[in-house]
Amino acid sequence: MNCLKTVLIAPMTTKGFHAPSRVELQFQDKTGLILLDQLRSVDKSRLIKKLGTVDSKTQKIISSTLVSIFEM
Repeated sequence: MNCLKTVLIAPMTTKGFHAPSRVELQFQDKTGLILLDQLRSVDKSRLIKKLGTVDSKTQKIISSTLVSIFEM
C-alpha cells in the first residue's frame, strides 16, 4: 500500500536535550536524538537521498515511544 504521496518524518539532532518523546541513537558515528515531538508530513518529492536506516532495536523503541505519546 503505497498510494500516499507523503511520508512522516522526525528530525534528528546531535544537540538538544533528552525528553520522553526523544529517542537516542548512534548514526554515522555520532550520538543523536530522534525528535518524535516534532513529527511532520512532507511530500515524497522533497526527499533528495536516503542517508541510512535505523536498526530494528531502535525501530522498536521508536514504535513504543510513539504509542505512549498518542495514548496521552
